[in-house]
Amino acid sequence: MSLDLPLSFLERPATAGTTEPWLLVLLHGVGSNEQDLFGLTPHVPPQFHVLSLRAPYTMGPRAYAWFQFAVTPRGERSIDEAQEAASRKLLAQTVAAAAQQLDVAPGRVVVGGFSQGGIMSLSLLLTEPQLLHAAMVLHSRLLPQVLPLAAPAQALQGKQLWISHGLQDQMIPLASAHAAREHVSHLPLTLRYAEFPGGHEIRPAELQAAMQWLNEIRTVATAQR
Repeated sequence: MSLDLPLSFLERPATAGTTEPWLLVLLHGVGSNEQDLFGLTPHVPPQFHVLSLRAPYTMGPRAYAWFQFAVTPRGERSIDEAQEAASRKLLAQTVAAAAQQLDVAPGRVVVGGFSQGGIMSLSLLLTEPQLLHAAMVLHSRLLPQVLPLAAPAQALQGKQLWISHGLQDQMIPLASAHAAREHVSHLPLTLRYAEFPGGHEIRPAELQAAMQWLNEIRTVATAQR
């Protein structure tokens, strides 16, 4: 079927005949596009529909962002809060529409992203947990701007969260992953946290571990129904 979604996307369907397929929505980092994380699809379990979305703000030729940001000489970050809010709304609409059109219940939806895409994934889980079962956050950080908008803690009961980071990440410091881990440790969700050698990139060991986690949460959720 042809999907009608608010954001541009690339799609890989789940294997034909899959009963109760899952949906994985992938979000690229700043300055990239939907082709980037779509390259991961050969590694994604075949029971997943995969959608790789294009962020709405154009930075240059085939370069997009979920929101503009700036870094001060002291390393402090500021973001365009209006753009972030608009992107988060578009993302929520896209995830909901895709799940509905593919007939995938929210309990079988995972949203995952790298860098700025990971920010959006984590923000969506915290603010709109009813739309998804899990978030996969790679080399990213927690936005303080979304914390006042977070859903009540009990709404995260039973949700799953993956956070991984590079030990030598030069773009988003490892401390950002530690801060996100500390924040969610007080929430009633299940966190899988991992650190890997390397910088601001997804290396094979990290990809393999993240895909294994995806398969595990699918298997556990299926067994519990």
